[in-house]
Amino acid sequence: MATGTKDDPWELRTAPGTSQYTMYRDEQADPPALVCQVGTTTLRYHLRAVEDLHGWLTQQGGWVDLGAADEKKPARPGTVEDWGRDPDNPVGGWYGLRNGYRGRFGMYLPPLLEQLGLVELTHAPRNNRVRATDTGQPPGR
Repeated sequence: MATGTKDDPWELRTAPGTSQYTMYRDEQADPPALVCQVGTTTLRYHLRAVEDLHGWLTQQGGWVDLGAADEKKPARPGTVEDWGRDPDNPVGGWYGLRNGYRGRFGMYLPPLLEQLGLVELTHAPRNNRVRATDTGQPPGR
């Protein structure tokens, strides 16, 4: 498995498997960030998103829709995307750090958590879901 550094990034695919991208930790950034490279587009998310999202998914106790959406589109309530923007989450709002590129949290974070062994993720063409691996339930759809 990759180490998640700039020189050895995680190589990931979106839940439906239609797009490839890389992510790596930038612990020297202020605030520390996850850098997500999708083609020529660079997105940045709070580094703490990995731990925070896993904690939230564990609290949910079951499957949660990803609900990925661009920053300018509303997120469906109760989805990973919605939580990644919620003023009541641990960072008080957006986990995305780059204005204009703060959305798609529900698209790019869950595959990383899956690779790290923290979640189960469905891989259907649409409407994918995620749950923490410690829920004690058998894999879903």
